[in-house]
Amino acid sequence: MQKILVVEDEVKVANAVKKGLEENGFDVDVAYDGRIGKGLATSNNYDLVILDLNLPHHNGYELCEVIRHKNNRVPVIMLTALGGMEDKMQAFEIGADDYLIKPFDFRELLARIRVFLKRAGSEATHGTQYKISIADLEIDREKKDVTRGGKKIALTAKEYQLLEFLAMHKGKVISKLTIAEKVWDIDFDTGTNVIEVYMNFLRKKIDKDFEQKLLHTKTGMGYYLSEE
Repeated sequence: MQKILVVEDEVKVANAVKKGLEENGFDVDVAYDGRIGKGLATSNNYDLVILDLNLPHHNGYELCEVIRHKNNRVPVIMLTALGGMEDKMQAFEIGADDYLIKPFDFRELLARIRVFLKRAGSEATHGTQYKISIADLEIDREKKDVTRGGKKIALTAKEYQLLEFLAMHKGKVISKLTIAEKVWDIDFDTGTNVIEVYMNFLRKKIDKDFEQKLLHTKTGMGYYLSEE
């Protein structure tokens, strides 16, 4: 069950958000002021945090900075009545991922939460695996850098996404259907060879100049990245 922290001093709003999230299958902690929010944020691991800006003791900006110091990847959504551009810019500059102005429709908040959790889903599944090593291939998921044998390999954005996706499922055969949905975000079309084309691109950059091949094809089933 994914765990969400809500820091909101308006009790009715906080309880309504908590109730709605729990009805949608989330585990929710609520803090009604910044001091309690800071304690919960620093002593627990959350999948997402919702912060009001105007809070007693510690405001949302301060809390966001504390959270970012502890965890630079957890999504943070600001939920506030302050709708000025300066407020938004400050929130984004200190690390907020989104900004929702009161009054709001809970369905919109829920939709935004699901977008961020889906985006972070693969990283949550693989814990804090921000660097992946397979043989002499190294992938830095923070910098989006790829090296093999100590040599930096230049990849396009889509080539990198494909390689990272295969690396995150090391040794597992991934079907073209899954690749099309997860990497290209499209429905699979048996008439297109875009996946084969990009696999060829990757092979030329990742495997061509090396004796040990890492990219493999399982005929009729899909592709996988492995040291074998």
